[in-house]
Amino acid sequence: MAKGGRYWLVKTEPDVFSVEDWQASKHQTTYWDGVRNYQARNFIRDDMKIGDRVLVYHSNADPTAIVGIATVVKEAYPDHTAFDAKDPHYDPKSDPDNPRWMMVDMRLDQILKNPLTLAELRDTPGLGQMELLRRGSRLSVQPVSATEWRAIAKLGGFKA
Repeated sequence: MAKGGRYWLVKTEPDVFSVEDWQASKHQTTYWDGVRNYQARNFIRDDMKIGDRVLVYHSNADPTAIVGIATVVKEAYPDHTAFDAKDPHYDPKSDPDNPRWMMVDMRLDQILKNPLTLAELRDTPGLGQMELLRRGSRLSVQPVSATEWRAIAKLGGFKA
């Protein structure tokens, strides 16, 4: 089990913020902003804890794939981009006194030498119920079970 207790998968588009961009960030740490789905927000706000392990997934890429591993280093706090009218994630209905959107900070621990493509994940035993593989699943933040994490770690050659 993750030190913080849970496992997650977060999606990012490599042309917006890639794992290489993350690697170039100070201390390889970034805030995870711009989540504008209530279910994903609730995972961030209510469930993500310091020490939780995270799979980093490049969506809208060719191929789509898990490309890295990260750790939550700061728990939920208001997403300041919601209050900035010049930011693409601006939400005029979000109030700084009662923030609607939250974010966490995560540290990139590792870039996978061999990204794990969606096709490979679909062919991996034990991942049949994984949220990422469900038809129509579009959540940008989603839970990963301990069993799924171990199967992905074995496939990707990283420490579970």
